[in-house]
Amino acid sequence: MAQSATRTAPINLRALESQRSLIDRAATILGKNRSDFMLETACREAENILLDQQLFRLNEADFNAFMATLDAPVKDNPTLRNLMARKAPWE
Repeated sequence: MAQSATRTAPINLRALESQRSLIDRAATILGKNRSDFMLETACREAENILLDQQLFRLNEADFNAFMATLDAPVKDNPTLRNLMARKAPWE
């Protein structure tokens, strides 16, 4: 997100010390200050949430094709089956 205008809208929040330390560590890794890191991360997440809510329209033929694809049986995928059978590394 390019910043060409002066930031004038304040955003204030309280955090736990551990949360601030976590944010600071991540910001440092990316070479950013806390404010830039938090604004970029929050805006990216806000955009993702808004994009997930977007409405899209299809004509009847395209809608039927879309629904047929969703309703079609899933093809066997041995690689995915193997991955899903493995224990997660954090367990």
